[in-house]
Amino acid sequence: MMKAKVLILLLPIALMTSACSVANFLTPYKLDIPQGNEITADQVAKLKTGMTRSQVRFLLGTPLLNDPFHANRWDYLYSDARAGQLKEKKSFFLIFEGDTLLSFGGETLPAPVKFKNTDASAPQAIAASAVSKE
Repeated sequence: MMKAKVLILLLPIALMTSACSVANFLTPYKLDIPQGNEITADQVAKLKTGMTRSQVRFLLGTPLLNDPFHANRWDYLYSDARAGQLKEKKSFFLIFEGDTLLSFGGETLPAPVKFKNTDASAPQAIAASAVSKE
């Protein structure tokens, strides 16, 4: 009878302490979360000083931060967290004087890669196979 009471007391304690160590192995899935404005190098290449605010907004999108204390500064921020860890963080700023772009700078993402068809005979081969099927 005494052994049963000890067993009844020790069993829940053992289960609770083992559950704490199991929690380290069983973690929930964490989504990859890119946040902010993705400003690429090709977008920045299109920026020119003297552009209006509306032209810049059309090119880059609405800024993530629009500071009421610095109305002439726009900040574009981008962060990418993968599996709960911050992998990439970029910031890009624009300075305006009135309604015209005065200066800009910061870090950008690389320009997206455009794939080229290196095989010049591919369209001819597709056209030839379409003709042969008829």
